[in-house]
Amino acid sequence: MTVVTDAPARKAPRDVPPSMVERMTLILDAFDGRAARLTLEEVACRSRLPRSTVHRILDSLVKLNWVEHATFGYRLGRRALGAGGDNGQSEIREAAAPLLHELHMQTGMVVHLAVLDGHEMVYLDKVGGRMANSIPSRVGGRTPAHSTAAGKAFLAWLDPERVDVLCGGNLVRTTSNTITALATLHLELNRIRQRRGLAFEREESARGVACVGAAIRGPEGPVASLSVSGDVRSAPLERVAPLVVDAAREIGRTLYPELTAPRRPARPAVPVPTDTWSPEARSRVLGGRVGGWI
Repeated sequence: MTVVTDAPARKAPRDVPPSMVERMTLILDAFDGRAARLTLEEVACRSRLPRSTVHRILDSLVKLNWVEHATFGYRLGRRALGAGGDNGQSEIREAAAPLLHELHMQTGMVVHLAVLDGHEMVYLDKVGGRMANSIPSRVGGRTPAHSTAAGKAFLAWLDPERVDVLCGGNLVRTTSNTITALATLHLELNRIRQRRGLAFEREESARGVACVGAAIRGPEGPVASLSVSGDVRSAPLERVAPLVVDAAREIGRTLYPELTAPRRPARPAVPVPTDTWSPEARSRVLGGRVGGWI
């Protein structure tokens, strides 16, 4: 009798490890940065574990905040990202998710969402389809803030004194184009502010990669950064830059609707009463003041 298998392209499940820790590790390893979100089938395929086993363990990981079950599939949670606390990151990711996908579809480039942690940017999300493999970044990964467009866009809205504290002794060089002098970094941040927050980066973080970014701002300053990356030889950074700014602003509006709520119409100014006194009455009053008070 011929046995009909499932989808022929799917790898045969390996022997299921007896340890729960081993199975959890295989599932978490499936989120290796090649995609920010995976379906249940994709996790099962990458981990080579039975679908039912994966589904059961994912449910437990979601409850424990190792994994999040989002609109577009499963993604790494705050514990897996190693942030040590949520600090509103779930809300940021949820608000940004539709805009990240839309921006990727509009530009065809790799889109990142990142937050500042110390002197580094931590990637909360990465969307780029097949192109994502060409960019050396991963969800949960870190990169020096001064070497990326997302990081510089964030730093530009901080007080210069705080930038000194964060980056003063951490201007490490990753390529020959990386900024390594604090004075040069401040000049760059000033240029970014003059461009209303738009930051560019060409091979400062990684060879062959160019990027444009903008900060997502809240009532007390930047909360995250959005950026798109591509091949330094062909990435149309200037052309896609307005799309990045618009997406960052839209995410900010979603997170902080009170900042864009329509203002109450100003009360009409009270009209200044016209002088209805007759010349005779005015003369009497003024004359009385002069004669009686002085």
